[in-house]
Amino acid sequence: MKKIELEIVALSHSITQTHSYAVVLGEVNGLRRLPIVIGGFEAQAIAVALEKMQPSRPLTHDLMKNFMNAFNIELHEVIISDLQEGIFYSKLICSSDNDTIEIDSRTSDALALAVRFGCPVYTYEHILESAGILMEDTGASGKKKKTSSVTTTEEHGGKDDLKSLSLEELNTLLNEVLEQEDYIRAIAIRDEINARKKGK
Repeated sequence: MKKIELEIVALSHSITQTHSYAVVLGEVNGLRRLPIVIGGFEAQAIAVALEKMQPSRPLTHDLMKNFMNAFNIELHEVIISDLQEGIFYSKLICSSDNDTIEIDSRTSDALALAVRFGCPVYTYEHILESAGILMEDTGASGKKKKTSSVTTTEEHGGKDDLKSLSLEELNTLLNEVLEQEDYIRAIAIRDEINARKKGK
């Protein structure tokens, strides 16, 4: 089967399920999107790696990467290989000095590791056909505009709450949420601070 390469284009609160997030994968050089609902912990793990944040202690996926590096195991690619009853199944393609193996993984964990290793993510046509969404091509040149950013949308207008705070209050809040290791919220606060600084 032909593999189709994907990239993470967005990470946001899931509209359909409370306390869940959606990671949106986009077809490289294509217009299809594959939204996958994941848990808050996994969303945070992906966001930390995408934003190149340095937690004070290693998160679970950082530990996994350190473990693999210590034993000279390379993660070559992640394949979202199956979709059954709304659940995505993934494989980690790993190799050591003398062997290449496939390891079964939850898709959210596989993506968190893929971001840390900088390895490609693939899926198959039948998965994109059944669960993908086709986006409109808005580019005049016919090329897809790359939107590889992390977007967070808080429930009940959380972004509006940030707008009512002063810059000093935002910086204090940012330090508090970083201490609590709430990196998803930290990204939203940091974006608000940056937007204000650019607006000056």
